[in-house]
Amino acid sequence: MSRRLGAGILGAALALGMTVQAGAATLAEANAALQAGEADKALALLHSLPVTAQAHNLRCRVLYTLEKWNAAVDECQKAVAMEADNSEYHMWLGRALGEKADRASFLSAFSLGKKVHAEFELAVKLDSRNASALADLGEFDYSAPGIVGGGMDKAQQVAEQLDHVDPVRAAELRGHIAETEKDYPTSERYLKEAIAASPQPAFQWMALGSYYRRRKDWDQMQTAVENGYRAAEHERRTGVALYNGASILIQTGRDFDLAKKMLQQYLNGTSQTEEGPAFVAHVRLAKLDAALGDKSAAWHEKAAALALAREYKPAEELKF
Repeated sequence: MSRRLGAGILGAALALGMTVQAGAATLAEANAALQAGEADKALALLHSLPVTAQAHNLRCRVLYTLEKWNAAVDECQKAVAMEADNSEYHMWLGRALGEKADRASFLSAFSLGKKVHAEFELAVKLDSRNASALADLGEFDYSAPGIVGGGMDKAQQVAEQLDHVDPVRAAELRGHIAETEKDYPTSERYLKEAIAASPQPAFQWMALGSYYRRRKDWDQMQTAVENGYRAAEHERRTGVALYNGASILIQTGRDFDLAKKMLQQYLNGTSQTEEGPAFVAHVRLAKLDAALGDKSAAWHEKAAALALAREYKPAEELKF
């Protein structure tokens, strides 16, 4: 082989390596933007990348936060088609299909429900230690009828699997199963066990608060949210707990001042996540400000939401 040919091959290899590294860096930047709630930035970065399963999955998750369920399903299906043995990709496809099913007609929801179950089951089969997929499968099983694949016995089996992977989530799942069966003392006990077992229980406190909200036990709900808020002050990764706690108070029309404080702390902190999109937090703050009589602040929050996600309809449709 001539020196010139060898140099050319080496140069091409180096160029390919640099392209791969640049692509990985852009994917990481897009994921960081997704976690920060910067939906427009994430989509722009992903648009510049070659077609890969990872890029399709990230695009699915961005669209999921934007509540564009059909488009999210399409992107997740493409990710699965390109990398069929990836547990995370099947889990996200199941989640997107689930949101689509929730808004579909009865017949469509029936068909979609079976697909949701199949995706969650496959995600667990591909990775039996995927705690998020196990939790999703367990939630489906206790909330869906047997005709689409659900069932309490199946949910209990998932809880037993979770015992070996994530005992806190296992306790939460058993709490939800008991609640569905209207065994409320047992449900409450398991949710409290999850708090006791968690090294950072702010999120579990909010889950208990949500349980009390469903039970319309307002005083206990308020106490649980306040305990979650205090726990979050001492934890590193508290973002979604603050976001969830604020959501509980907003849904029940209680303690808007605390709800506002939690959302502001969430947005000003460093633990934002796609589970609580920043632009959604801004929309909720806008509604709180309007309810508290501060329309100027409400317009500011609306603008902040649209700056992150200009096509997020709930932000576009805000009026004060």
